[in-house]
Amino acid sequence: MLHIKCPHCGLRSQNEFTYGGDATVKRPELNKEISDQEWDNFVYLRKSPRGNHLELWQHISGCRQWIKVERDTLTHEIFKTFKANEEV
Repeated sequence: MLHIKCPHCGLRSQNEFTYGGDATVKRPELNKEISDQEWDNFVYLRKSPRGNHLELWQHISGCRQWIKVERDTLTHEIFKTFKANEEV
């Protein structure tokens, strides 16, 4: 089991969180016309990196805030956590 340090609440069990995906994916700009192919790429195409990776998690059983977690996908070691609006 992972233990994730919420920047708002402190160290908690992973059972209190839900995984939200890759934190490096950028949503297309609002009110900008994009092709169906660009939208499909944004919605469906994701990398599955090995090693150090930046992820989004939501603290659903706590403060309900979204956070960024820097984690190794091979060992599950968590290096650092950030508030969602913090630059990494």
